[in-house]
Amino acid sequence: MSASAPSSARPGAARGPQGRAGAPTSGGRSRATPGAVPTASGRRRGRPVLVAAVLLALAALVAAALLSLAVGSRGISPGVVVEALLAPDRSSTDHLVVLDLRLPRTVVGLVAGTALGLAGAVMQGLTRNPLADPGLLGVNAGAATAVVLAISVLGVTSPGGYVWFALAGAAAAAVVVHLVAATGREGATPVKLTLAGAAVSALLLSLTTGVLVTDSATFDQFRFWQVGSLVGRDLSAVAAVLPLVAAGALLALLLAPALDALQLGDDVARGLGQRTGAVRALGALAAVLLCGGATALAGPIAFVGLAVPHLVRALTGPAHRWLLPLSALVAPTLLLLADVLGRVVARPGEVQVGVVAALLGAPVLVALVRRRRGSLEL
Repeated sequence: MSASAPSSARPGAARGPQGRAGAPTSGGRSRATPGAVPTASGRRRGRPVLVAAVLLALAALVAAALLSLAVGSRGISPGVVVEALLAPDRSSTDHLVVLDLRLPRTVVGLVAGTALGLAGAVMQGLTRNPLADPGLLGVNAGAATAVVLAISVLGVTSPGGYVWFALAGAAAAAVVVHLVAATGREGATPVKLTLAGAAVSALLLSLTTGVLVTDSATFDQFRFWQVGSLVGRDLSAVAAVLPLVAAGALLALLLAPALDALQLGDDVARGLGQRTGAVRALGALAAVLLCGGATALAGPIAFVGLAVPHLVRALTGPAHRWLLPLSALVAPTLLLLADVLGRVVARPGEVQVGVVAALLGAPVLVALVRRRRGSLEL
C-alpha cells in the first residue's frame, strides 16, 4: 500500500491555489485573466472595465462641478460658467456669482467629498468593519467638542475660524482613541479601535451636550456647523485644510497594498512581510488627516464616507488600488449633487447638504444590504 495519498485527497487540493484575481476552478487552477479584479459577487472585472469606470466617474465629477456652478436661485448657463472661469469679467453679475459665491462652495465640496470617500474606504479596510465610517476614531466628536469650546469660551463666530479648532480637536480625539486601543498585549486591534472610538465619542458627546444645553448662544451658532454645509466657507479655509487633506490622500493611496494584505488577517499579513501595527498607525493618521480636514471644512457630513466605499466595492471588489481612487471620485460627485439638489427642492430657501447627503446615502446603503441578503462584506 502506497504511503502517499492521491493528489485529489490531499488537503486543499480540491480548492486549488488561491490567486489574487479570484477563486480557482474545480481543476485546481485559477482561470482569472491577468489584471482581473474579483467583485463582491465573485465576478471578475478586467482592467479595461475598471479604467473605463474611472474615466466615467471623472466625467461625472466634472459634470457635477459644472452643475454646482450653474444651478441656484440665479440660473446661469454652462457657457457663461465656462466663460467666467476662463475669461472673468468683474463687471458681469453672472461672473461675480460664479466666482465669488459658487466657486468657493464647489471647491469646498470637492475637497470635503474626496476626503470623506477616501477616509471611509481606509477605515473599512483598516478595521475590517463594513460599518466603519470616517468618524469611527472619534474624529467627528473631537472636532465638535473643540468647535463648541471655541464658540463658548473664545467667542469664535466665523466658519473660517472653526477650522483650526476642529482640526486640533479631531487630532486629539484620534490620539486618545489610539492610545486607549493600544494598551494590552495585542495592541490596537480592529475590535479595540472600534470600542475605544465608541467610548471616547460618547464621552465627548456628553461634554458637548452639557455645554450646549447651558449656553443657548453657543447652540444657535453650533447647530449651523453641526448639520454639515458648504455655505459660508471661503477659499482661505480651503487653503488651510488642503495640505492636510492632500497628505492624507497620498498616504492612503500608498497604503493600498498593505490594506489588501490586512483583509487576509493579521497572521497572513505578517507572513507577507507587513508590519500590521505600523500599517494601522499610518492608516489611522491618513484617516485623521482626511476626516479631520473634511469635518473642519464642512462640518460632520454623514453617510458619504460610509455608503460610497460600499457602492464602489460592488464594482471593483476588495482591491484597494481601484477602490480608493474610485471612492475619491464618486464621493465628491455625490456631495456636489446633494448640494445642488438642496438648492432647488426648497426654493427660495435651501436644504443643507448634510441633510440631503443622508437622504441620498441611506437608500443606497439599504439597497446594498438587501442585495447581499442582509449583510455587508468587505
